[in-house]
Amino acid sequence: MGRRPTITDLAERAGVSVATIDRVLNGRQPVREETARKVYEAAREIGYHAADLIRQRIERDLRPIRFGFLLLKEDQAFYRAFAAQLTRAVEETPGIRGIVHIEFVRSQTPSDFVKALETLATRAEVIGMASLDHHLVTRTVESLKASGKAVFSLLSDFAQGVRDTYVGVNNMKAGRTAGWLISRSAPRVGKVAVFVGSHRWHGHELRETGFRSYFREHAPQFNVLDTLVNLDTKEVTHEATVTLIDRYPDLTGFYVAGGGFEGAIAALRELDLVRPPSVVVNELVPETIDALREHLIVGVIATPLERLCRALIDLMVKTLQAGPLETSGQLFLPFTLHVPESV
Repeated sequence: MGRRPTITDLAERAGVSVATIDRVLNGRQPVREETARKVYEAAREIGYHAADLIRQRIERDLRPIRFGFLLLKEDQAFYRAFAAQLTRAVEETPGIRGIVHIEFVRSQTPSDFVKALETLATRAEVIGMASLDHHLVTRTVESLKASGKAVFSLLSDFAQGVRDTYVGVNNMKAGRTAGWLISRSAPRVGKVAVFVGSHRWHGHELRETGFRSYFREHAPQFNVLDTLVNLDTKEVTHEATVTLIDRYPDLTGFYVAGGGFEGAIAALRELDLVRPPSVVVNELVPETIDALREHLIVGVIATPLERLCRALIDLMVKTLQAGPLETSGQLFLPFTLHVPESV
C-alpha cells in the first residue's frame, strides 16, 4: 500500500506554502479562488483525503446552479462516459457551484422525450439534451424558452430556431469522412450501404447525406444502396447485416451512422469472411476498440466528449448570466478518426 499523501505533498504539488493549504482547508483567512482551485486540482491528482472538503470550501459562498442533462441509453458505454464527463465538467468549472441532474431515455418515442424533458425542467435551470427532431419536442422546447429556460441540443440537432445552441460535431462532414474512408479501404468496387437509427434523427440524416454526396462526387463507381433503418438497436443491426451480406455478394462497405454498431460487429465476427466489407462506425468505446484491433472494422468517428462537455458548460453559464440567445447558433467541435493502427 502506498503512503498516504500529506499536507506537505499537497503544498508541493500545488506550488503553494503549507500555510496556504491550511487557510484553504480551515477557512480562517480568505484565499483567492484561483489559488484554492489550484489546491483542489492538486488534491484530486494526488488523492489527498480532504479533496472533497476543499471543493466544499471553494463553493460554499456560490449560488448553486442546477444543470439538467437528458441522454439516451444508460446501458451503453458511450452515454455512461458522456454522463461522467458532464459531471466532471460541472465540478471543474470555476466560479460556480453546480448541481447535476442526469436522466436517460431508452425509447425513441417523441412523447417519452417530451415527458422526460418536462420532468427534468422542474429540477434544472438550464438543460442539455440529445433528442430526435419532432414537432412535439420543438413545442416543449419553445414553451421552456418562453419561460426563460434554455435548452441546448447535443450530438444531433433538433428544434432549430427555438433551442439555444447545438453543440456537437459536424454530422455532414462525419458522413463524408465515412464515405472517403470506405472508398479507399474497400476490398473492391461494389455496393455500399448506410444504417440510420431513424429518419427522425437530424444528425443521422446529415451523416447519410454526407455519405451519399461523397460517393456521388468522388467515387461514383460505387453503388450506394437504399438506406437501412436499424432503430439504433444491436438486434436489428445484427440481423440486417447478415441479410445484407447474404443478399449482396458484392457488398464492399457500410457505415453505421447511429447506434446499434454492436450488432454489426457481432455479425462480422460470426461470419468470419475472407474479404469482409469495409465498415465504419461511431464512437470509441471498448466494443469498437476491440473491433478495430481485430480488423473487423476500418474506422471509428468519435465525438470529443471532454471538449464538448467543457464547451457546453461554459455556454450554459454564459446563458444563465446573459439570458437565452435571440438567435440559436451552432458550435461544431472537430471529431477524431481512429483506425486499426491507431488504437
